[in-house]
Amino acid sequence: MRKALTIASIALASSMALGSAATAFAAGAPAPVTTIGTAAHKDAAGLKLSESKAKPGSALTFRMEVPDGSTNLSVSSKALADVKTTDGRGGTAVVADVPDGTYGVSLTGTGPDGAGLRATAELTVEKGGKPTPAPSTLSLSTDSGRPGDKVVVTIRTGEKNAYVKSDAFTGGRVDLKSDGHGTWTGTAVVAKDVKTGYYGVEAYAGGKKFDTVKFSTEGGSTPDVKPQPKPRPLKPSEHRTPKGSVNTGEAPAGHVPGAGNA
Repeated sequence: MRKALTIASIALASSMALGSAATAFAAGAPAPVTTIGTAAHKDAAGLKLSESKAKPGSALTFRMEVPDGSTNLSVSSKALADVKTTDGRGGTAVVADVPDGTYGVSLTGTGPDGAGLRATAELTVEKGGKPTPAPSTLSLSTDSGRPGDKVVVTIRTGEKNAYVKSDAFTGGRVDLKSDGHGTWTGTAVVAKDVKTGYYGVEAYAGGKKFDTVKFSTEGGSTPDVKPQPKPRPLKPSEHRTPKGSVNTGEAPAGHVPGAGNA
C-alpha cells in the first residue's frame, strides 16, 4: 500500500512540475522575433498610409514605424510622386497618374544595428468616373472674305455633332462631317449679299455653343453715280430767238378792236 501511494505521489509531483514549467514558458516567453532585411530586430518596422484608396492627383500622408536610431529611411512606389519626409518618421506624397489597380508602397532604411529595414503597404488607385474630355476648338482657313469666297471650317471635339452659324455665310449655318477621330470639317461660302463689316461665327458641339470668332467681310462695290449738274441761267450771248418771230421786246401783234373801221 505504501509503495502504491509513493508511486502515485511521484506521478502527481511530476505532473505538477511539468505543468508549472509549461505555464512559466507561456508567460515568460519573449515575443516572436521578426526578421527584417538581413538581421533580427526587437521591434518590427511598419508603414501606414492615410488612405488605402485614392485618385490620381490626391495628396496623402504616411507614417514610418521603425526602431529609434534608424537612418536612410525612404518610401517609394510607382503609384506615388513628390514623396517628402516631414519629421523623420512621417511624410507626404501625391498619387501619380497611373492606371487603376493596386500598387505596393515600400519603406526601406537602415536599423540602429546597421541591418536593413523593410516594410510594405498597399495603395489602390481608382480614377473613378469618365476622364475629362479635351475642350472643343474651332479654326477657320481664313478670317476674312468676299461674296462667294469659300472658307474651310474645322472643329475638334469629342461630341457627336458639330456645326457653325454666321450671317456672313450662305444659309446661315454650316453642318460639319466627322472623320471618326474627333475632327469635324466643312466648307462655308460667304453670302452674296453680305455687307462690309464684321460678323460673328458661332461654333457648336453636341448642340452647345462653345466659342465665337470674328470674321470680316468686304461686300460688293456700289457703281459710281455722277451727280447731275444744276441748271444755270443763260448768258445774253447764248440767248436764241425762236424761228418765225421777231425779237423786238414788244408784245406780239394781235387783233386790235376797231382797226377794221379805220
